[in-house]
Amino acid sequence: MKKIELTTPSVVIVGSGAGGGTMAYELTRMGIECVLLEAGPYLHNEDYVNLEWEAFNQMAWTDQRTTSGSWRIAKDFPNLPAWIVKAVGGTTTHWSGATPRFKPHEFKTRSTYGRIDGANLLDWPISYEDLEPYYTRAEDAIGSTHRGGRPPLPANNNYKVLAGGAEKVGYKHYATGPYGTNAAPYDGRPASIQDGFNFQGDKNKSKWSTMVREIPRAVKTGKLDLRPNCHVAELTTDSKGRIEGVLYFDEDGNLQRQAAAVVCVAGNAIENPRLLLQSANALFPDGLANSSGQLGRNYMRHLTGSVYAQFSKPVHMYRGETMAGLIADESVHNPGRGFAGGYYIETISLGPAFLASFAEPGAWGRNFTSILDGYANTAGCWLVGEDMPQESNAITLNPTVSDQFGLPVANVHYDDHPNDLAMREHAYSAAEALYEAVGSTSTHRTPPYPSTHNLGTCRMSERPDDGVVDAFGRAHDIPNLFVSDGSVFTTGAAANPTLTIVALAMRQAEYLEEALRTGTV
Repeated sequence: MKKIELTTPSVVIVGSGAGGGTMAYELTRMGIECVLLEAGPYLHNEDYVNLEWEAFNQMAWTDQRTTSGSWRIAKDFPNLPAWIVKAVGGTTTHWSGATPRFKPHEFKTRSTYGRIDGANLLDWPISYEDLEPYYTRAEDAIGSTHRGGRPPLPANNNYKVLAGGAEKVGYKHYATGPYGTNAAPYDGRPASIQDGFNFQGDKNKSKWSTMVREIPRAVKTGKLDLRPNCHVAELTTDSKGRIEGVLYFDEDGNLQRQAAAVVCVAGNAIENPRLLLQSANALFPDGLANSSGQLGRNYMRHLTGSVYAQFSKPVHMYRGETMAGLIADESVHNPGRGFAGGYYIETISLGPAFLASFAEPGAWGRNFTSILDGYANTAGCWLVGEDMPQESNAITLNPTVSDQFGLPVANVHYDDHPNDLAMREHAYSAAEALYEAVGSTSTHRTPPYPSTHNLGTCRMSERPDDGVVDAFGRAHDIPNLFVSDGSVFTTGAAANPTLTIVALAMRQAEYLEEALRTGTV
């Protein structure tokens, strides 16, 4: 077999999603050679299948994982704690497209919320003002609607029901975006054809993903070596404690080594700590970048849940975009509601196959079938909000279960915090009230799905004792190791995280380019 190790160390990026794909483009356009290792295949838009379960099996990360804790996922989906993608572009090829910004107070939750029992709250080492210019750049790259003069998506029926209820109950801040699917042609991508397929992969290329935008542009620079179907197993260090190489299994299952001047880990908040923990060595016996003991801890997955409402007349919620609008009124910190932090109410539509699987896992009988019988008359919303970081919510290595490469799998442990439970109850009730205000005949509360927002296991901190990386995502312990995705979130905020991941990656790329140019990395 041809040896594919480069003789010259490169910037090696692990993972090609919102963070890794953005890093690849931003660095290569500045002239920096990169190797991008992606565990999954290179699926293109034309490869997507618009059938829910077939598409899931085509795109999803279904490698073995285990789950523990009191969260309902441990009972309903013990081997599928997260619903993410294993393919070039990562979960940006599956994401719904919502792009709200974090609010200023959400970068300072310890100062704003105060002490909350059981929560490991910490202020971010950066502020909203630090990230604000990168938010604008990220919105322009993604093509966020309602931003930069870009037009909004049209209101589909599911949104019209949500907006009607919002008006009736007195909400003021609701719209069909911001959203990362084009309402008009933009940046070489066409306008949405409102075909109702989004989670399954957008065949039309109207939805932004790093597979559609950043990675092809990075390849065109001639500076990117993209390697799909390459599963990273270990990062190796030299005698001084610097990263010197990356060991990975190639598409034929052979173990390869890539020399590395810098490594940017962007494999998501489950695989990142798994990789750093299994890279433990004599210099770093507890795992790489883990002198604080915080590696893998403070796992967050956002408060989630859904409400589906039936009406006496058809809604056809599946028409148009999957997530076609949101209500922002509850995304504020108002402790008078009985909890800290806030949440969004966002439209969502599942097809019959997924609704049958996720509406009430394990249910049977007439009450369950009535949910499916009324599908045409159903409207749906997803509830997403800030969950509390807890040190005990953690990604660890399972000592008794191995994957297809013989590596220990990640165990995902999660317990809902009392603040999370109070917020979810409030959100359920608020969604039911707005649907009842426009004449729903019944509502159903759906428990959280496998996690699509996985955050916080390599968190940013000002002090090395409190976290894993600094304000630029650089490991406190290892100067040439960076973390480049949602793992660095100090707290989770209420907003969908993709926009913030892209903004942070843009900021990190600028920092890394300067560090390479000045020899400070």
